Amino acid sequence: MVSQHGIKLAVYLVSSFYGDHNSKVCECLLRRGTLTLAQIIRFTELSREIVRHCLLALIHQNCVQAFSIQQEGAFGEAPKVVTHYMALFDNIIHHMRFPKFIAIVKDELGGECEKVFEALLQHGRLSFNQIVDREKQTVSKEENFDVDHVKESFNKLVNGRFVERCPAPEPFLAPPSDEETPAKKRGAKSTKVGDVSESIEQRALAAAAPMESLRFLAETLNWSDFSDKSSEEKFTSVKTGEKRKQDFLETDGGLLDQDEKKEVLWRVNFEELIRRLRHQACIANAKSRLNDECGIILGAILELTRSSESKVNIGSTASVSINDIYDEVIKKKGGLGMNLERIRASLVELGCEMPMLVEEYSIDLKSIIDMAQNEEVESIVLKRYGREAYRMFRFLSKSGRLHETDKSVNSLDLGAAFSRLLEHHGVRMRINMSEEGK
Repeated sequence: MVSQHGIKLAVYLVSSFYGDHNSKVCECLLRRGTLTLAQIIRFTELSREIVRHCLLALIHQNCVQAFSIQQEGAFGEAPKVVTHYMALFDNIIHHMRFPKFIAIVKDELGGECEKVFEALLQHGRLSFNQIVDREKQTVSKEENFDVDHVKESFNKLVNGRFVERCPAPEPFLAPPSDEETPAKKRGAKSTKVGDVSESIEQRALAAAAPMESLRFLAETLNWSDFSDKSSEEKFTSVKTGEKRKQDFLETDGGLLDQDEKKEVLWRVNFEELIRRLRHQACIANAKSRLNDECGIILGAILELTRSSESKVNIGSTASVSINDIYDEVIKKKGGLGMNLERIRASLVELGCEMPMLVEEYSIDLKSIIDMAQNEEVESIVLKRYGREAYRMFRFLSKSGRLHETDKSVNSLDLGAAFSRLLEHHGVRMRINMSEEGK
């Protein structure tokens, strides 16, 4: 569930980037959930044409996902396919991180890749032809434009998984079969523990996602004929610093035009960039909390296991042998002088247990993230509510369990601080009633 403050932030970002009409449509979807076109028009009180244009713009900017489902018709009518729209809250919030994303690409791949990457951030979704045409516009007449440089930069971005193929604009969700009926029909008692059925939004995102074998495949692109006049005409409205227009999209249903379907559209892979930021935060925390050597070793393990991460928020890394860790550590700045004993000692400091048989190590990333988050929250409590409240909050967070109010407050002599934290929801109270009704 998205909090009210999160919705306000997302609406502000959409308004800042794409205007008030788009923010109104986005706010409607965030507050009311997945809706049809007719429902959005009714709730926003905007004209049909404005809502269509806004939805197409938000889809193109990866802020909204459309999908179609089959609904039962009225009495005597056949079932019909209806398009629904849902807001992608995480993608909207990522707009705040665009400068960090650009810095990651620039540091790892250089300035030429940064230009292509920034174009995709600005315009949302582009084909390779459109990327080339945009780069042509940024080159002065005195300079010679080389399409091979653009191709090389684009391939680096795809190989680094910073760029991926766009999802399907409007996947169709087939109605569930008899074997896939929801668990609610079976009753709560008969539902197995952990048997959680996917929501319709999760099914839509899974159906829209490209196959993993095609997601980062660039070999099938047509690299020739980039001077085609029709391609240039399609991109004449896109200039550096301007928002991309949606004229090439159909205004009914949110589908791409038939001519545009022939070209592969690409977008920024937020998942990989968030993974990089998460890794950077873990390494920085290890360096500040332990030492630089622990940060170097953690960075080496994350580099070795990055390709095996199936999702961003993994609990632990894959197991890596001590020899592979050593080979990666000595490649890094500051790691050349480390030997195996120093690496083993640092791994113990990072929370790794000594292996019994095969010497392989795995890092518990969840504990590092939790520790960093607790430290950040404690610093906020200290600044906002004072040292007494900080002591109370730290006492409760470190114990990780419920405490009786009288005992915890009396032991720390922090009655006033406890009241302030309770008032601002910094702690959560649970009242236990005895059988006598006390």
